[in-house]
Amino acid sequence: MPGTAMSWNLLPPPERPGTFACLMEPGSLTDRLIATGRAFAVTLLRLGEDAAAPDEADLLGISAGEAMIVRHVALTLDGERVVMARSFCRRACPAWFPILDRGGRSLGFTLFSGEVTLTRRALEFATVGAGHPLFALGEEGEAARSYPARRCRFEMQGAPMVVCEVFLPRLEHSLATAPGRGVP
Repeated sequence: MPGTAMSWNLLPPPERPGTFACLMEPGSLTDRLIATGRAFAVTLLRLGEDAAAPDEADLLGISAGEAMIVRHVALTLDGERVVMARSFCRRACPAWFPILDRGGRSLGFTLFSGEVTLTRRALEFATVGAGHPLFALGEEGEAARSYPARRCRFEMQGAPMVVCEVFLPRLEHSLATAPGRGVP
């Protein structure tokens, strides 16, 4: 089984109120993290094929378990992982694969630059628990019982791509002690 389905909502989960502003950020999370004044970086963990979980498959219009292209990255502040991201598109997707294949460069720089014409759906939120690929990704960053997460579906040239971000417990501490603390 490629993972279990999760319930995604238009309202964020109540966990970790110190990360609420980042979770609700309507623009680029990259820009918000850079504004903290801490050293921001993206580390590519994986780019390749993975099986689609049921909720992921629904967003791409494919079958659960079908292969898709995934990109896993860790977003860090001062060298500490604070957000883990899983972005994915259909396996044969000439529109999105070159954008996902960008090494350690942030997707946010392209998605919010205005350089590409795309549409964006509303943010959706969930609490990620065991059994979903996002939980395993979160554990690569920091162990927890569950993680607040958000996702957004983008479309370009008729092809969908989804960005999911898992917020680690460490992010709340990083924001509370950041030099640019006025930007939570």
